[in-house]
Amino acid sequence: MLFVGSVLLWMHYHGGVPIHHILQRKNLPAISNWWGGILLPLFCWYSCYKIEQRINKHFFDKQNLNRAIKNSLLGFVGALIFGTTLAVSFNYGYSNFLNYQVDSLLLLFFLVPIFRSEYLLGFILGMTITFGAILPTAFALVVAIPSVIIYVFIRPYLLKLIYLIFKRDLKKL
Repeated sequence: MLFVGSVLLWMHYHGGVPIHHILQRKNLPAISNWWGGILLPLFCWYSCYKIEQRINKHFFDKQNLNRAIKNSLLGFVGALIFGTTLAVSFNYGYSNFLNYQVDSLLLLFFLVPIFRSEYLLGFILGMTITFGAILPTAFALVVAIPSVIIYVFIRPYLLKLIYLIFKRDLKKL
């Protein structure tokens, strides 16, 4: 709450809190960044609750507990860096880097579970200063849908296929 409150106050006293039109078209409705003052604390609370639930599953197994905490922290920090670099490249007009970063999401869908709460929270917080909380949340939720489909349903079959291909090639040697 302090983070989003301070960002909103800073925006208010430095030119006003911006509004964003849907799809950047003036004839479509606009969403004010003030809504982020409600959305971001609620999303933080929900994300922390989900992360705590996942970590508590490993409470009695210290090795898995430490791994779960480390994975959650690394996921949050990685998504925070990804969101921040996305926002910075947008602000300074690095369109090539921005395009590569957005294109890299397809690869990330296969490698990491970016649909988890810590990834979404880090991404949203990384982009909040530039875009407010509403647009990054909407983008993160839209990106989370194909991430779940690819990571949960397609990735296991792809890994089995890769394993079978390399297992067969290793037998030839």
